[in-house]
Formats: sequence, C-alpha cells, structure tokens
Amino acid sequence: MTTTHSPARTSHHLRIHTDRPARRVYLEDWDAFFAEAEKMFLSHPMETRYVMKYRHCDGKIVLKVTNDKTCLKFQTDQASDIKRLDKLNNVFLTRMCGKDPNEETTEDAMLERPKSSDRDDPEKVNSSSKKSRKKR
Repeated sequence: MTTTHSPARTSHHLRIHTDRPARRVYLEDWDAFFAEAEKMFLSHPMETRYVMKYRHCDGKIVLKVTNDKTCLKFQTDQASDIKRLDKLNNVFLTRMCGKDPNEETTEDAMLERPKSSDRDDPEKVNSSSKKSRKKR
C-alpha cells in the first residue's frame, strides 16, 4: 500500500516567502543605528525583532533589528560599545513594557536616590560587626 502526500501539506511548514525580501542595511555609525532601530520599533512595534549575536571566531557582536521589510545591522568588536548595547537593550525592553524610556517616573526617581540606612551610623556598624564575630 503506497501513501501519497499532498505537496501543500508537507511543504507548508517550510514555505518561505520570497516576494518581499528584507532590505539589509549595515550601519557603521552607532547613533544612526540607534535612531533608526528605535524609529523602526515605534512605527511597527508588533513586527519588530531585535537580535544580538556574539561571533567568537571574529570576536564581534552583531546586532540586528528587523521588521521583515527592513533589516538594520550593526557590528562591533570594541569593549567600549557594551554600555551602548546596554542602553539599546534598556530602551527596547522599556518600550516593550509600554513605557517611555525618556520619561522618569516617581518610582524610578525614588530608586535612584540614596536611602538613609543603619550603615551611616558608625556605632551600629561597629556593634553589629562585633556581635557577628566569633573566636575559634
């Protein structure tokens, strides 16, 4: 008994849409990449994806932001760019939560302010450290 498979059934999961290839753009300027990536996310938040990939063989980090119509890429091998990558991650995560990263909320302001604690009082610090020490 032979079984025939419908071509639509077997290739349905592997079908690739090639009618609209994504336009790939490698940006060398970080500020331009950051601005375009944020602009893309704001215009199409449900379709925009952000991928960070480390290539050990090259020692490079490649960032890709795409919405299937446009693909922005940025690559770096500089350790000094890590803070920039962190800033981009924070912007994307904040926007994905529905908040504006440029707007400081009262909770954020309270978290950034140093709180007074028992550590500021030298007597409490010394007395607690003496209690925790035990002779062997």
